[in-house]
Amino acid sequence: MAEDGSMSRLPQLEEFAEEHGLKILSIAQIIAQRRRTERLIERVAEARLPTRYGPFQAIAYKSHVDVGEHIALTIGEWTEDEPVLVRIHSECLTGDVFGSMRCDCGEQIDLALQQIAEAGNGIFLYMRQEGRGIGLHNKIKAYSLQDEGLDTVEANETLGFEPDLRHYGVGAQILRDLGVRKLNLLTNNPKKVVGLSGFDLEIVNRIPVEAEVTDENRTYMKTKKSRMGHILGNC
Repeated sequence: MAEDGSMSRLPQLEEFAEEHGLKILSIAQIIAQRRRTERLIERVAEARLPTRYGPFQAIAYKSHVDVGEHIALTIGEWTEDEPVLVRIHSECLTGDVFGSMRCDCGEQIDLALQQIAEAGNGIFLYMRQEGRGIGLHNKIKAYSLQDEGLDTVEANETLGFEPDLRHYGVGAQILRDLGVRKLNLLTNNPKKVVGLSGFDLEIVNRIPVEAEVTDENRTYMKTKKSRMGHILGNC
């Protein structure tokens, strides 16, 4: 508690701990530690999955921390000492299934699966984190706000959400279950690199996966670049 009776914040607590020789942990550090040390996922099924990109092995997982059912498509073999080509893709029903042109999600699936298949070695991890974590219904509400002139970040914030609510602890545990420690990560999002690095995973390379910019998705892509830090060279 601060001298004025209000709750002390982390900077004040850090000063107090240093002054008195105390150890201190933030809530975020406790959560990260639990995600590193507690098993959050369970492998439930595995089957062959022929695709237009080539043959993959489909491995289904369930999460013990939410209702998510996640799936990893794998091809080839690897050891913990070699970097594995990995794409972590968060669910986007409108783009992945219906071919929505409001985003680049569907095309990123095509690009990533094609690249992994051509390499003959890698993992495509499909995470059930619809709408950057806000869910399908809220994503459609966000689309409605975007139709009124808001960008994707403003729409989320108007609905009371952070711009990105995705987490990577479950995905990291799935990768570790698959025997991955080092990875070449297919992503334009540097926050994903940071998010995975805290879970005993080493990001050796970040490999861009840039979809075509169209009249329909140009504003969305520019917002991801300017407001969310995505590394995009084509917009």
